[in-house]
Amino acid sequence: MTGSLFQQNSKTKELHTNQYALTCFHYIHQNPLRAGLINSIQNWEHQSFKEYWKGTGEICNILMGRELLDISSDPDQFLSDSIKMIPEKQALELF
Repeated sequence: MTGSLFQQNSKTKELHTNQYALTCFHYIHQNPLRAGLINSIQNWEHQSFKEYWKGTGEICNILMGRELLDISSDPDQFLSDSIKMIPEKQALELF
């Protein structure tokens, strides 16, 4: 098969630093907010944010994620870190 759906030009970047990986992690969770689909990051049902926030690892291995990304297990601290909007310039540099 050919076409843009099957032959997309993709950019890959190594996650050189823990900070880069953590920024990507938060950016992904902020996408619905950036797109105007929700008014609060806590309101999006279709992502792993709530599992990391509430500490319920039903789908994600949150213990491994917290360890790899050095994410706080304190719900209030995680929420605070997650809702800090990543500046657009920094977001563009990610991808």
